[in-house]
Amino acid sequence: MERERREDRQTPQEARDRIHRIDPYGFERPENFDYASYEEFFSRYLGILTRRAIKWSKLLKGNNGVPKSLKVKRYIRKGIPTEHRALVWMVVSGAQAHMEQNPGYYRKLLEGEKNDKLMETIKTDMNRTFPDNVQFRKTADPCLQQTLYNVLVAYGHHNKAVGYCQGMNFIAGYLILITKNEEESFWLLDALIGRILPDYYSPDMMGLKTDQEVLGELVKTKVPAVAELIDRHGVMWTLVVSRWFICLFIDVLPVETVLRIWDCLFYEGSKIIFRVALTLIKQHQAFILEATNFPDICDKFKQITKGAFVTECHTFMQKIFTEPGSLSMMKINKLRETCREKLLVQG
Repeated sequence: MERERREDRQTPQEARDRIHRIDPYGFERPENFDYASYEEFFSRYLGILTRRAIKWSKLLKGNNGVPKSLKVKRYIRKGIPTEHRALVWMVVSGAQAHMEQNPGYYRKLLEGEKNDKLMETIKTDMNRTFPDNVQFRKTADPCLQQTLYNVLVAYGHHNKAVGYCQGMNFIAGYLILITKNEEESFWLLDALIGRILPDYYSPDMMGLKTDQEVLGELVKTKVPAVAELIDRHGVMWTLVVSRWFICLFIDVLPVETVLRIWDCLFYEGSKIIFRVALTLIKQHQAFILEATNFPDICDKFKQITKGAFVTECHTFMQKIFTEPGSLSMMKINKLRETCREKLLVQG
């Protein structure tokens, strides 16, 4: 009886012994990682993953690809299983079609004439990219640094207007971890930077600055008390949310949650970023409003991206489609126009 009672009371150390210190994507879990809560969440999530995997296998059985439909949209919002993620991202983002229309193009970029300055800049960032991921370490075999370097060099020569800017290394790194394929990662990066996130990574980063201001406008209508607080303390949105946008929540939210967000991003486009941002702010409104000064606000915005709410990715993804209310692309594009004009006037 006593032994049974002891077994019922799982200690954090016991959970730690059962869960690997390195996650399935190669990231080392941080020192303060809550193994017990994660195990509790994952034991529930595993059932969901199994059900989704069966449904996706049936959906992909025919040779119809992944047609745009309400059923596919619903399936994507409920999460793409790891084994199908690369294929589905490639198809729904248009990357697959672009790759097929340009056979040999990626190789040509790598074999062609190079810009030395661009290559040097990319090389400098290699060791700074995911130092906590065992697959990106020089000691790894294979080491993904070379793959990452190739993808970024090829993209910089493909899109000369963008070249390379910090943040792209993390995005390309995630794509490589999921696709395990250099060329597919290149075409997915092209889908994100060229079509889904207009002007986020151009030298003036106008698209990025615009969308941060758009978020500010959306917060004014959807969470006015937080907008008022930010305004009163003279906090610029870029100071609290720039990493959310530039790294698409990498190193901000847990890996599995980021991947679930990206599932929808590739299918539904950039409005997903606003849905995630608004959900984080709205859900933690009372907590943010406790802030009494500028550093306090910045700290609160760091805190709201941690804990059970964001770890439980399935519930979190359900929330992003209910919590912010309606959010049409038409409204976002209108706000983009006005915010962009305002930024251009400010110079």
